[in-house]
This record gives sequence, structure tokens and C-alpha cells, in this order.
Amino acid sequence: MARPEGGGAAASERLALIGDVAGIRSATEGWRCAGERVGLVPTMGALHAGHLSLIQRCRQECDRTVVSIFVNPLQFGPGEDYECYPRRLEDDLALLRAQQVDAAFVPSVEAMYPPGATTRVRVKGIDEVLEGRHRPSHFEGVATVVLKLFNAVRPHRAYFGQKDAQQAALVERLARDLDTGVEVVVCPTVREADGLALSSRNVYLSEEERIAARRLVEALRAANRRYLEGERDPERLRGAMLTVLRAEPLARVDYAEVVDERTFQGPGPLAVLAVRIGEARLLDNHRLGDPLP
Repeated sequence: MARPEGGGAAASERLALIGDVAGIRSATEGWRCAGERVGLVPTMGALHAGHLSLIQRCRQECDRTVVSIFVNPLQFGPGEDYECYPRRLEDDLALLRAQQVDAAFVPSVEAMYPPGATTRVRVKGIDEVLEGRHRPSHFEGVATVVLKLFNAVRPHRAYFGQKDAQQAALVERLARDLDTGVEVVVCPTVREADGLALSSRNVYLSEEERIAARRLVEALRAANRRYLEGERDPERLRGAMLTVLRAEPLARVDYAEVVDERTFQGPGPLAVLAVRIGEARLLDNHRLGDPLP
């Protein structure tokens, strides 16, 4: 049973800040031995309301909540924003304390990838399309770090956001194929009032670019309207998205597709977008036919 919100001895415990694999494993093994269910929320920090929704779901469903904060160098390609990716550790820890999280796992790069560590993990097929095609080796980095986090924390459940739909599908496949015993829980995308999906990279947007970024959800709405009207041709649904995106001078489209939500290949009900606006590369998606705020 998950911890109750509010008071009580468990709720008053201080956040444990742990930076090494042995330390987090010792903590979570103690909880598991006591019969408690452990949940993990993997993040790269710069926490926002989307992350907090995952943490709150985890606390509702698990006895103990671990949040990892690690900007993973393996999932950044050459010329990407690893060096300037937003890092706000003290602010993040304050948020975790307010959310009554049990442990923050904040390893260094050396703790996660000791000298001589060369093993990498691939989830073939799903890592070769869309994001995998535009960001070679990205998903290899994601799969490697997620498996290492699963091995270190040994959670019963791990929580991911639907905004990064291809990543979530890849992690579900990884967890199943490698018999990790981890239940992957995918939670709904959290959006701003105007529909923009929350992302740590939204901080890169200028005021003008922030307005232009609304085109992503507008494109998804356009495809959803066509779908609800009975359109099923993936090219016409894709065309509905591209019409909206191409009307925005600041938008540079990497892809706009309608795909199977498990394989991310072939036609299916999931509309997915990757669009560059200024320095930000933004992702969004929607399962066509479902309500879209």
C-alpha cells in the first residue's frame, strides 16, 4: 500500500541524497526486505509539473519513491545540448523534499560509467526509426542508462511520460525482453494552458518562439479532427499536420507521422511530431481519436 499523503512518521523522513550505486541499492534492498514496493522516476533534472505528475503517481502506487537525476551523456549526439542542458540541482532537490520523495539518486558520470565501461544496450527495430533515425545512438544511450538504473534501484515500478512516446515504448520493450521484473507505467502528457507539452527544453524558447511552439499541438488537433471525421489514410492525416506546421516560419519539421504505437513503424493511431523552433527541438504526440485539450 502506498504511503498516505500528509503527516505520519514516514512522511516526516528527510530526503536521502545518494550518489553511488552501492548506496541506492542498499537503501532500496532494505525497503524491499521490509515488504515495501519501490517506485522509480528517472529524470535528467530541471524538474517541472510533468515530472511532478510522475512523482505523485508513483507515491500513490508505491510505498517508497526514488527519483534519479542524471544528465546522461550517452544519449546526446555530437553538437547536441549536453553541455548547456538545464541543470538546477538545488531547486530540484527542494521540489523533491516538498513532494516527500524518499531518495534522490544523483550519480556522477564516473559513478554510472566507470573507466573501461564499454557495454551498451540496444532495442533493435524501434531504435532505428523516427527519433532513432534523426538521432543515431540516442536510444542506445537511453536503453543503457535505463537498464543501469533498473539494476541499481531494482524498482517494482518505473514511471515515464507519454510525451516521449517512442522512448516509453522502447523502455517497455527493454523491460519485457530482458526480464527485469520492472513494471513500466506510462503517464499522460502534462500540458500548459495553451496546450504546449511541458519539457525541460522549453526554457530555450524566446517569447516569439514560445508562441510559435503552439503549432505542435495545433497540428495534432488538426489530425485529430480529421480522424474523428472518419479519415484513416495516414498520408492525409500527416498532411493535416504538415499544413499547420508549414504555416509557421519559425518551425523546422524533422518529422510528422502517423504510426503504430508499439513499433513506431507502419500506419497506426499515434500521431508523432518532432519540430525545431530556434534552439529547441520539441516532441509531441497524440493517440488519434482520444480527447486532446
